[in-house]
Amino acid sequence: MQTRSIGDQQVGAIGLGAMPMSIEGRPDTTRSIATIHAALDAGVTLIDTADAYHREADEVGHNEELIATALRTYGSSTDDVLVATKGGHLRPGDGSWTQNGDPAYLKQAAKESARRLGVEAIGLYQFHRPDPAVPYADSVGAVRDLLDEGVIRMAGISNANPDQIREANEILGGRLVSVQNQFSPRFRSSLPELELCAELGIAFLPWSPLGGIALARSGELGADFAPFGEIARERGVSPFRVALAWELALAPVVVPIPGASRPESIRDSVQAADLVLTDDEIARLRGSGERTAEVAR
Repeated sequence: MQTRSIGDQQVGAIGLGAMPMSIEGRPDTTRSIATIHAALDAGVTLIDTADAYHREADEVGHNEELIATALRTYGSSTDDVLVATKGGHLRPGDGSWTQNGDPAYLKQAAKESARRLGVEAIGLYQFHRPDPAVPYADSVGAVRDLLDEGVIRMAGISNANPDQIREANEILGGRLVSVQNQFSPRFRSSLPELELCAELGIAFLPWSPLGGIALARSGELGADFAPFGEIARERGVSPFRVALAWELALAPVVVPIPGASRPESIRDSVQAADLVLTDDEIARLRGSGERTAEVAR
């Protein structure tokens, strides 16, 4: 697989979003491990997780422990795999999501994540979501301290706007390596953040990068999304693969992290790295979402 940069590390251009293997509707452990192993077999070297990826209140870090088990049982070296986790989001166990950006909490959460992952230093730690009850600078300051103390090796943020990206990079002394925001054919309102990351040389990790593609395939989203299905038929590939290839073509800093809970899903997604779209195809796909982007913003 082609590679892209996150900080000082090269990773496969398509990563694995591991959340579906731990929240509601999750598969059994055997299938989850098989999915992670299939990703590794296919050249995936970025796995994204979070301590909040769990279902019940008493199983914080379920996804982190699952990934640690999968890496430990893989059978080959996983030294080149970057595990990116996050802190600052919580799941009380009733299906809701809450925030805690308190610096003391974030520092302790990071250390607990490192313990569950079985590492001395987390490869990439990301502040999961701004907490309106805590100044953003205080939360990012905790991530800076973790970086300075060697608890984490690289720092990122998630669900951030352009001003927060600039502020975080300043607080981190220019050491912000990644921004993880929602971005997909259906949800394009993070395009300004993507463009800013491209300008600053910061990796942009779209979460839920396949949003809308299932509906596009069925025609439920109308003509605006038709090009994804049309190009997929012309190329003889899935529309999911076309969506990921389109995102990769937007900027060299983009590293999509499609979620998967089946081996066949991640195997298909990985092949997007080899799908080179023509300028005409990119123009068709760009135009197909203009109105959706306006609505989303």
